[in-house]
Amino acid sequence: MVNPSTRSTGPTALTAFVLVMLAPAMAASDGLTARAEIKGCADPAITGNATLVEQTTTEGVKEVTVEMTVKGLKDGKHAVHIHEAASCEPCAAAGGHHDPGPFGQSRPDTATDDVPARDINHPYHMGDLINLEVKNGVGTLKHTTNRVTLSPGRLGLFDENGSSFIVHTSADTYCDEESDLKKGCAGGAREACGVIRLTP
Repeated sequence: MVNPSTRSTGPTALTAFVLVMLAPAMAASDGLTARAEIKGCADPAITGNATLVEQTTTEGVKEVTVEMTVKGLKDGKHAVHIHEAASCEPCAAAGGHHDPGPFGQSRPDTATDDVPARDINHPYHMGDLINLEVKNGVGTLKHTTNRVTLSPGRLGLFDENGSSFIVHTSADTYCDEESDLKKGCAGGAREACGVIRLTP
């Protein structure tokens, strides 16, 4: 006969145990969210949207989860970066990759053929993200980064000139070179853009 005082409480006890074990890794939402409407730089058939949600880990590290869906791109992988200005008209107005800090260089594949390249910080810019993968004309991306924040601070996306997403024509090969970069290794030409705006 089972002693009622030692009887297992079943799923309830197990659930509580799992929650306690996972607690240190769980992040709390800061309540800050942002959105971007993605539009083709030259092709109006390219459309999409992105959401950004900031959370803080139990150790106090701010993280931002980016989710993006884009339609109208060719199948395959496309580089996605957060760029340093909130402007998409034209797409070149978005500037270089978001990368606040002492180096002041934000173009991974310079517009000129300077050798060595002026910026060898790629793929470690604050705004460098993973590739968006397109299948059957629909591209999706989900990525969590601690390189940027929605809240104010050195890594904040909402400085005096804001920030934008740029989607490129090709994949980012995450090129990392000691003295030079292969031109176009960060995705090549700009294909789509979206200004990032805080959600009220």
